[in-house]
Amino acid sequence: MDPELRAAIGRIARVPQLLVACDYDGTLAPIVEDPSTAVPLPESVAAVRALAALPQTTVAVVSGRALRDLAALSRLPSEVHLVGSHGSEFDIGFVERLSPELVAVRTQVRNALREIAAEHPGIRLERKPASVAMHTRGIDPQVAASAIEAVLNGPATFDGVTVTQGKEVIELSVVATHKGTAVDQLRTQLAASAVLFIGDDITDENAFGNLHGPDLGIKIGPGDTQAGYRVADPLEAARALALLLETRRHWLFGERAVPIERHSMLANGRTVALLTPEAKVSWLCHPKPDSAAIFADLVGGSPAGHFSIVPERGGIPLGQRYRSGTMTVETRWSGLTVTDWLDKPARETTPDGPAVVTGDSTLVRVLTGGGKARVEFAPRPEFGQVAVQLQPLGDGLLVLGSNEPVALYSPGVQWEVGNDGGYETAKAIVDLSAAGGQVVLELRFGTHSLEHHRAPIHERQAAAEQPWKDWVASLRLPSTARDLVARSALTLRGLCHEATGSILAAATTSLPEELGGVRNWDYRYCWLRDAALTARALVDLGSVEEAEALLRWVDGCIERTGGHPERLHPLYTIDGYELGAEAVIDTLPGYAGSRPVRVGNLANHQLQLDVFGPIADLIAAVADARGSVRDDEWRVLENMVEAVRRRWHEPDHGIWEARLPPRHHVFSKVMCWMTVDRALHVMRQHGGEDRPEWKDLRDRIGANVLEHGWHSDVEAYSVAYGDEDMDASSLWIGLSGLLPGDDPRFLSTVLRIEADLRSGPVVYRYHWDDGLPGREGGFHICTAWLIEAYLRTGRRTDAEELFAQMVLTAGPTGLLPEQYDPLAERGLGNHPQAYSHLGLIRCALLLDNMLKQ
Repeated sequence: MDPELRAAIGRIARVPQLLVACDYDGTLAPIVEDPSTAVPLPESVAAVRALAALPQTTVAVVSGRALRDLAALSRLPSEVHLVGSHGSEFDIGFVERLSPELVAVRTQVRNALREIAAEHPGIRLERKPASVAMHTRGIDPQVAASAIEAVLNGPATFDGVTVTQGKEVIELSVVATHKGTAVDQLRTQLAASAVLFIGDDITDENAFGNLHGPDLGIKIGPGDTQAGYRVADPLEAARALALLLETRRHWLFGERAVPIERHSMLANGRTVALLTPEAKVSWLCHPKPDSAAIFADLVGGSPAGHFSIVPERGGIPLGQRYRSGTMTVETRWSGLTVTDWLDKPARETTPDGPAVVTGDSTLVRVLTGGGKARVEFAPRPEFGQVAVQLQPLGDGLLVLGSNEPVALYSPGVQWEVGNDGGYETAKAIVDLSAAGGQVVLELRFGTHSLEHHRAPIHERQAAAEQPWKDWVASLRLPSTARDLVARSALTLRGLCHEATGSILAAATTSLPEELGGVRNWDYRYCWLRDAALTARALVDLGSVEEAEALLRWVDGCIERTGGHPERLHPLYTIDGYELGAEAVIDTLPGYAGSRPVRVGNLANHQLQLDVFGPIADLIAAVADARGSVRDDEWRVLENMVEAVRRRWHEPDHGIWEARLPPRHHVFSKVMCWMTVDRALHVMRQHGGEDRPEWKDLRDRIGANVLEHGWHSDVEAYSVAYGDEDMDASSLWIGLSGLLPGDDPRFLSTVLRIEADLRSGPVVYRYHWDDGLPGREGGFHICTAWLIEAYLRTGRRTDAEELFAQMVLTAGPTGLLPEQYDPLAERGLGNHPQAYSHLGLIRCALLLDNMLKQ
């Protein structure tokens, strides 16, 4: 197939709503002498039927034939729309809707054509509801020409008659329509994003002429045409439809989706990347984690960008692992090892002495071994919305056409640059034996430099890994699940943005809470709640620097409220500013076909009163660990209490950000209580002045939630005042310390949540109607809360058992997404998720403390 046509089909296959329309005779069915025997090609029927069965895809056959004849001959299923008489018939009952005046004109035309046919032997008339067609195929050319002339000088001149001429046919209609207007009507009715039209006849030019924008026209056979592309015959057209089917099916349902939990994360404190078990870089945003992706294969398949390395012979890897105590990943095949890490900007010494930063982050990929490797480099900036050019130059490739300069340093690699669906991709076969057993690839961001790095690659790797190793060595790791806790800690550290102090909730956007569903959210931002809980887990392990940096970041966010901390948003960009509008990238099919792919998060505009509690709790933990409180931390603490004082009595949207009207959520009220309780703790322990008004506020909130949050019918603290539905977050009535572990009300709440929300190794957030279709998996953080509740209520064996089950849901390199489906036994949601890893750390520490008692 013509490469340009293949690329065009690849583009139109990825539009949100696609209309596929085609002619019948000469397109689906080859031209034959007897039109009554024109049956469609089996290949065409198979492609059309399969396309019509796809979601967000409509197929129509627009023919000059009468609708009844078209239906009888084509025998296509009802999913395929049939339009007859060049657009005059959209359904069989059309003839009954003709006005009496039009019926009279049609009768006059039929009589005139019958007289002409009688005078020209071999002429065949085809009566249709709104027209009459005169066929001249197979008769003497002179007789045909004479008949056509008689028609043009006779009935074609009648008032109200529209003439359409095609191959050996002329048609007179009393309805002014043609295939172009028919396609336009279908486009409007279906809200189609684009139209693909295939035809062979002169009458199809009306449809080709009405195509515009992303539309695609394919002409069959020779002759002048307004279509952009051409194929030789109906069989070639069937091949084009088959390619469209294959490409669109992949786009809609996703290519083979690697289980979410099997992805490993690379991090350098500036950005993050995800790596499949086959060493494909499937996710990387630049220059920051909440920037647009340059590799979005994870949610868009190969066309959305990737950087792949596999043995030339293929094969499944022997394994993948993190190098101990680092964020470096090794993927191993027999004869090939790929070592990946994200390096920080290079620092070079100038003649004057001081070091200068060159470029930005660098993705380093080291290939070692003795075999041959196949490398494919397909950068797609802005989630694949920007087409770039790849220019081989010197020791690598330049990526041209994006706002940010990017270069791939690859000495000794011979690249072949090809066009793939309008995007350039570079491919190479690397012979490691010929290269001395090692090849280094460096994807350098923020620079077009292809200069050789002065330091040997093994020294650079050691320099990149040592800070991670030193940090892990400084932690107080428990004996319970020690290695997994260390990996969780490194993951949380990797989600920290060093330049600002903010902490990501997760590394990705739009990984689904239900495969094929719409519960796909963007988590690449800093939630005040999530970040504070993350930093608290690291403080518990003995590291306070992340908490100190986060609290400085929070102080900046508060300062930008202009003295109104109660107006804090639940989440901010990495830089601490308000998010833009939530948007959808229609051209991306989503992970395993789970759409939409979202950028931004509408929860930014919600009121969530619980966010103050985790921040106050973090300040208390930092102060206890350090033995003092800094001025900026005092400011943050006082602002948190003031925010609670002003708004604790209001309904809010709650921790789960349901897009429903506000309610008096139990969890939010408990967190307001915890805010003031932890502030009082800091005051008592670290020399603050006595604040009796804070004690009164705390006690007032506590009494309110204990009274109104209890639902007597379910004998538990429910999701919100007056609601009987259960919610895992209500466990915090005891986890916060508001109720002691042996309080009957807490014991009853734990039992009710266990009964309603636990399913094997997971605990669901809730089962109440949140206004969205579909379902979700169990939340790892909720599982962690129940484990802690078990421990607080004396159920140690149950806690140990559930923790062991939770650990088994982790991926092969120890990472956890947001959720887990106990039926499909696979991870769900964004990955890796800070909540999940901080929950694992908290549970391991609590279990370890129990063992020591």
